[in-house]
Amino acid sequence: MERLQQTSSINAVNASTIHNNTGNANNIASKIIGIDGSRHDDSTPQKQPYVSHQPDANGHIHYSDDENAMWQALLERQAKQTPNRACVEYLQGLDKLNLPPTRIPQLQDIDEVLQATTGWQTAAVPALISFGKFFKLLANKSFPVATFIRRFEDMDYIEEPDIFHEIVGHCPLLTHPAFATFNETYGKLGLEATKEERGFLARLYWFTIEFGLVGSSMEDRKIYGGGILSSPSETIYALSNEPNHSPECRAFDLLDVLRTPYRIDQIQPVYYVIDDLDTLFDIINSDIRGAVKQAMSLGLFEPTYPVKTR
Repeated sequence: MERLQQTSSINAVNASTIHNNTGNANNIASKIIGIDGSRHDDSTPQKQPYVSHQPDANGHIHYSDDENAMWQALLERQAKQTPNRACVEYLQGLDKLNLPPTRIPQLQDIDEVLQATTGWQTAAVPALISFGKFFKLLANKSFPVATFIRRFEDMDYIEEPDIFHEIVGHCPLLTHPAFATFNETYGKLGLEATKEERGFLARLYWFTIEFGLVGSSMEDRKIYGGGILSSPSETIYALSNEPNHSPECRAFDLLDVLRTPYRIDQIQPVYYVIDDLDTLFDIINSDIRGAVKQAMSLGLFEPTYPVKTR
């Protein structure tokens, strides 16, 4: 599951998502994304930062045996969870990508499939990029991908958005027109938005592209959010109906989504559900700017999670 963490620069954003968890755009800080639903212990010692690999003169990125082994372990683990839980469009996209099981794929290989289906491509980036670059890439049908993979000690939790999250979590659905168009139009909206408006737009991305569910009935409900699909623990939890251990699933309402706060360091207590993936066309073609202004006027809902005291 994707997680965001504040850093010191107000202009930095992770390569995949932006987030404002206070509702005050004046306090928007840069964010970096991690992946998993477990709680993060604030006392965890500082670790060495991840650094994206640079391609050689031929555009090829060289990964170590350990890095390729990490990819294989993650792919094998998640392959056990997604077949009965991911939406059919995601599974079809995964088949189209035909990801190598024992090594990290080259971005050129991903680009060939995306270009042939929706005209998208990937863009190799560091873990942190500016808000402007993030929106500009999406607006130009380029999906930012940080070219590093988590270490084995971070297999179940990582703060940064690694290549497994970006490729396995998001790229399969970038082969689908509705998902691809949503991202492109979202990028254009972000480029035109003010700092405060971007804080509300972030919630739209969070509750759709990152943590969205699809299927109006529980029997038909599946996952399409990449933050869930790249996390084995949240992939199971998101569709759970166990007493006292299941999320609240709400029918998608644009204004409600824009007003819903969320925490970044725990499994999500609330998901929003769309009827089918083509609903993304309806959402992105609606008056999002008007809804953002209305949400700004009304303010955020009370949080459904414990508020941090420090």
